[in-house]
Amino acid sequence: MKAVILKKQGDVDQLSMVELPIPTPNDDEVLIRVHAISINPTDIYARQNPALDYIFNNETPKILGWDVSGVIEAVGNNVSTFTVGDEVFGLLNFPTFTKAGHAKAYAEYVVANIVDITIKPANISHDEAAAAGMAALTTWQPLSKNPIKMGDRVLVTAAGGGVGHFAVQFAKYFGAYVIAVASGSKKDLVMSLGADEFVDYQKTDFLEVIEPVDYVIEGLRDEHIEKTLSIVKKGGTLLSLWSHIDGSGWEKRAKELDVNAYYNAVVSNGKDMTAIAGLLKEGVIKPHISKKFKLEEIAHAHTELEKNHTAGKIIVNP
Repeated sequence: MKAVILKKQGDVDQLSMVELPIPTPNDDEVLIRVHAISINPTDIYARQNPALDYIFNNETPKILGWDVSGVIEAVGNNVSTFTVGDEVFGLLNFPTFTKAGHAKAYAEYVVANIVDITIKPANISHDEAAAAGMAALTTWQPLSKNPIKMGDRVLVTAAGGGVGHFAVQFAKYFGAYVIAVASGSKKDLVMSLGADEFVDYQKTDFLEVIEPVDYVIEGLRDEHIEKTLSIVKKGGTLLSLWSHIDGSGWEKRAKELDVNAYYNAVVSNGKDMTAIAGLLKEGVIKPHISKKFKLEEIAHAHTELEKNHTAGKIIVNP
């Protein structure tokens, strides 16, 4: 099979197309013929940063990628919930801060543990399914713990990006009035997803034009949290999608303001993927795919994502 290996951490020139044997699933795994892969910021960080080398679990070759949609080609001895021919998708074996997670998705075939996948709805494409893995779970999982209430005013920053465009849709699903902050080029997309109000951060400081909100879904990092904390009502909530809150200066500031501020790390979870699948099937959420690349063009996909202006998701097709 064709696969893209990472020779060592560095620039995109460290990504190399090779031929490898098709993997064999273990007892609790399935073999998936990959139809679509989603590219995420984590892919970029893992490619660039030697400190993240632990995720490969000392295995070689190193192969990036976690978001997959495809068709089951073989099943392990203990597998009874899936069969050959099933169309499935999921976030495979995603690493934590202390645990390796070498899913090896940049390939024509990948093995997946059955606890990480679910059946793809028939009414969506493999491209759309792959797009709704990590990015959708990143917001869905924390919102299931600290839900938005009907009628809440919710501010979503970076609302036109991979995670943000799902955050807008989930907030609407929970019955919120959604204020989306993004660049002007993404206004049409964000409004089409259900946002009630739009602020172009390139032209307007949202602090100057909107009233305090009940909930912030913070899609930006670090110092931007200081700004968004200031617009949350007393007793409200701030969900940070990227930066830790516990033990930081923002934790202290949030307590001073009586704001429930927290961070939630995304994890692979087939049950959560099943919930996402249900929302996709019902048309409650719809992934937006801005660009597609072939597997041999994956370096170009990385370069495109590194520009930090992607609307929605980037997909790669083996």
